[in-house]
Amino acid sequence: MNSLPGQLTRRDLLATVGTGIGFLALPGLMQADTPNPATIINPLAPRPPHFAAKAKHIIHIYLNGGPSQVDTWDYKPELKKWGGKKIPLNNVTTERETGVALASPFEFKQYGRSGLWCSEIFQKTASQHADRICVIKSMYANTPNHEQSMRLMNTGDERLSRPSYGSWLTYGLGCENQNLPGFVTMCPGLPVADSSNWRSAFLPGIYQGTYLNSRKTKVTDLIANIQSPRTSSADQRQQLDLLASMNRRHQSSRNDDPNLESRIQSFELAFRMQTEATDAFDISKETKAIHELYKADTIHGRQLLIARRLIERGVRVVQCYHGDVQPWDSHSNIAGEHRKLGNECDGPIAALLFDLAQRGLLDETLVICGGEFGRTPAVEIPIGGGTPTGRDHNHHGFTIWLAGGGVKGGFSYGATDEFGYKAIENRVHVHDLHATMLQLMGFDHRKLTYRHAGLDFRLTGIEEANIVKEILA
Repeated sequence: MNSLPGQLTRRDLLATVGTGIGFLALPGLMQADTPNPATIINPLAPRPPHFAAKAKHIIHIYLNGGPSQVDTWDYKPELKKWGGKKIPLNNVTTERETGVALASPFEFKQYGRSGLWCSEIFQKTASQHADRICVIKSMYANTPNHEQSMRLMNTGDERLSRPSYGSWLTYGLGCENQNLPGFVTMCPGLPVADSSNWRSAFLPGIYQGTYLNSRKTKVTDLIANIQSPRTSSADQRQQLDLLASMNRRHQSSRNDDPNLESRIQSFELAFRMQTEATDAFDISKETKAIHELYKADTIHGRQLLIARRLIERGVRVVQCYHGDVQPWDSHSNIAGEHRKLGNECDGPIAALLFDLAQRGLLDETLVICGGEFGRTPAVEIPIGGGTPTGRDHNHHGFTIWLAGGGVKGGFSYGATDEFGYKAIENRVHVHDLHATMLQLMGFDHRKLTYRHAGLDFRLTGIEEANIVKEILA
């Protein structure tokens, strides 16, 4: 049957109506995809972990540069016997040329009921807290280079553009205090590889670490531009409200882009921090006794005291780098340099552990202390000549220690060979350390993931990482 011009056949009518039915649902679908500001979840809102956690916070005392394990916590009497002689080990590879065994210039003793060995470099920490400390003597990393090993220790990957463990934990847990960032990093200057150590990479930007230059003593100078000299709080609030409404309108057509939400929340957090952060950093409110305990007139003492104040206020992760660039990188004069560095941080570290314990915070705070790798038991041959007095980088075996937060106190785990060169017993890779840290914070490291570029990324990478169950209390 032929239809007249302007008329529809029965078949045309059904086809046209059937095609158009989908458009009836389109307005509702578009409305469902449009974010409602009232229902948007703050990305820093507190969230429960996978299971009950032993620790709620982490304070990481980062001795950047690579402290020598055989001059601190890994006592090797064989080094004294072999001092000045070639070490009888096969396949001893280092970054630079090394020579004979270098005996430690420091005296070692056993401390506490547990009898942990420690050198005089950390005499105060060991004598006061040996039975609170868990020493892992069998750490190892992948390369002897500072940049790569720093990123591995902080982000689980030697390459760029990977989220730091502080970002992962803030992503998983949020922050207990909505007026402070969940992740803070302090350094008097910048460490090697600078901001790549605390960036959020492909995680939303709100989870990036907030950097503080702890060389600054004035509260308002610790965070750059935390206060505006030209705009009152009331005017800033009006500006932010206007900016937020414009951003929400922009966001509504972009399916709740997490990057936009992070930017909005970052503006709000920065505004709230003007009051809360300045209070947290104001150590003048502490007693004279606390100032003397921490040696708060020193950089390291001041930043460890601020770290305690931050975790008291709900910050999840606080990193405290010892110094600018890589102070523990003692390629020469290890006797003088390590002694000086130990004198700078030993007292404040002992003070932090004591203060956390007396306030009931140590049980819920995991304290970590160590560097990105260790140093060789053999002396480094100076480039261009000179007297050998230092040690080269060593990623094959090094030491870190942990305290509080669900780890065994007065406990030594793993071992290097008789000279302290290579981890040989109960070896612990950096990924294993990260898996254990996440376990203590209530997370299965295999399940704390983020979808990016078609892959489910995680802090511990694609290779198998093992929780060091033996150190858990």
